Order: sequence, then structure tokens, then C-alpha cells
Amino acid sequence: MQKSWSDVDNYLIDALIGRDQILEQVLENNQQAGLPAIDVAANQGQLLALFVRMTRAKHILEIGTLGGYSTIWMARELPVDGKLITLEFSPHHAAVARQNLKLAGMENKVEVIEGPALESLASFEQHTMFDLIFIDADKPNNPQYLEWALRYSHPGTLIIGDNVVRDGEVTNPDSHDKNVQGVRRFIEMMGNDPRLTVTALQTVGMKGWDGFTLAWVNS
Repeated sequence: MQKSWSDVDNYLIDALIGRDQILEQVLENNQQAGLPAIDVAANQGQLLALFVRMTRAKHILEIGTLGGYSTIWMARELPVDGKLITLEFSPHHAAVARQNLKLAGMENKVEVIEGPALESLASFEQHTMFDLIFIDADKPNNPQYLEWALRYSHPGTLIIGDNVVRDGEVTNPDSHDKNVQGVRRFIEMMGNDPRLTVTALQTVGMKGWDGFTLAWVNS
């Protein structure tokens, strides 16, 4: 089944998106640097880019940089005066991301902030606002990331949460996996927050069985 999912992803990427030498080099750089192969697939990267375009986002927050692959997809859609701030815990990952951003010509649009994301989020100025927020970091902290995301949102902000299905384990309330429990609390918080209109979708593909949430800030 996994091979079939991957075959479909590769077909869709070839038919609809095509190959991008810079982004392929970014993935190669990540592999050579020993980063985990958990970047979004190219069709998912294009989806993030389309979300940026549809929301006309000028200010983006990404929680979880890794090597900057998804960062580049989103940053490419920013207007000339747009900016993306991305938070990365690992200095090594952040260094690789900066190299990749320079390769893609996005270094002037993106600021990589190193350190624990919760500490970085707490350091932002109170009036900071983002048009789109992509949460793709350590899942046990997803509930706290959501709280900060809402603090830095305005009506019309789109909050995206990645990797929320966990091979279906998200349905297990008795799971001992802290990632699963973090995601479950994240989903429950969004579902119970009247400020948000939320949905979630399962995905299958070269990255396996997973999914993402979409939350629109109403007020």
C-alpha cells in the first residue's frame, strides 16, 4: 500500500508541479547533513504555497524549521515586503536551513530564530500579528503552540497543524505516546474554541498515513 501511495504522489508531482532543482538540492543538503527525512512532500509544499497565496499572507510564522524545505515553499509566495519567521530548536538544523534559504534566494525574506520555540514565542512584541501560522514541531507542545498562535493572530489568520493523524493512533485516547496525546489535546482545544472554524484531513502518500488541521480565526 505504501508503494501505491508513493507512486500516486510521484505521478501527481510530475504531472502538476514538475521538478524543482533548487528544492531537490535542499532535500539533498538535508540528507547529507543528517537531518531526518520528515520534510513535507512536494505536493504538500505546493499546498502550503497556495494557502499563502489564497490568504494573501504578508507575515508568516513557522514553528519547526528543520532544513527549511517547507519554509522555502511558503516564502516564495510572499510579496516583496513580506516576511516569514521560523523557529528551530536545533542549532545544526538552523544552520542547514540558513544555507538552504541562501541557495533559494530567500534569506532576506526569512528570519530563522534558534532556541526552544516556547521561549522564542514568549519574546515577541505584544503587537506582533501573523496572517498564516504553520505548526510543525514537537507534538507534545502543540497545545501551548496553539495558545501562542492565537495570541499572535487576527481575524482571518489561518493556522495549519501538521502530522495530526499519527498513522491513525490519534483515535486512541489511551495511547502512551506523548506525540499522540499532544495532538489530541491540540485538536480538542481547537474544536472547543468558538473563535475558530476548524477542519482536518487525512492524507496518504510518500510520507505515509497522516494529516493536517486547518483553523480559521473568526474573531
